[in-house]
Amino acid sequence: MKTTQKIITLIVTTVFTMVFMMSSTSLAQAKAKPWPVPDKDKAVKATVKLTDASVIANGKELWAKHCKSCHGSKGLGDGPKSTSLKTHPGDFSSAAFQASTDGELFFRTDKGRDDMPAYEKKIPEASDRWSLVAYIRTLKK
Repeated sequence: MKTTQKIITLIVTTVFTMVFMMSSTSLAQAKAKPWPVPDKDKAVKATVKLTDASVIANGKELWAKHCKSCHGSKGLGDGPKSTSLKTHPGDFSSAAFQASTDGELFFRTDKGRDDMPAYEKKIPEASDRWSLVAYIRTLKK
């Protein structure tokens, strides 16, 4: 009887530990820390026309290659790699996110932070990084 009780206690303890660890991870991911952008970068203007269909199409291709795995196909932060990140990739469709200036989006894409890689070297053409900004604008609700 004592062995059965020990096994049950071990199972219950294991389940509670797993639930606690999963909820701790979710809480850590839910709390996004501020990502300040220097004022000069907030005001930077695009070097391409962000509403141009070919620019948006280019951004969509780049998104599929570089961004979709973490940010998801609709920018909801639900890509297949998102659960392995320390911070949630964010909801790019939200009004709060979309309120960012084009310069802020470009800066964050360019420089990266934490789990978000810097694309300054991965996507060397600034016009291509601006194309990502153009595509990101299409993700708004």
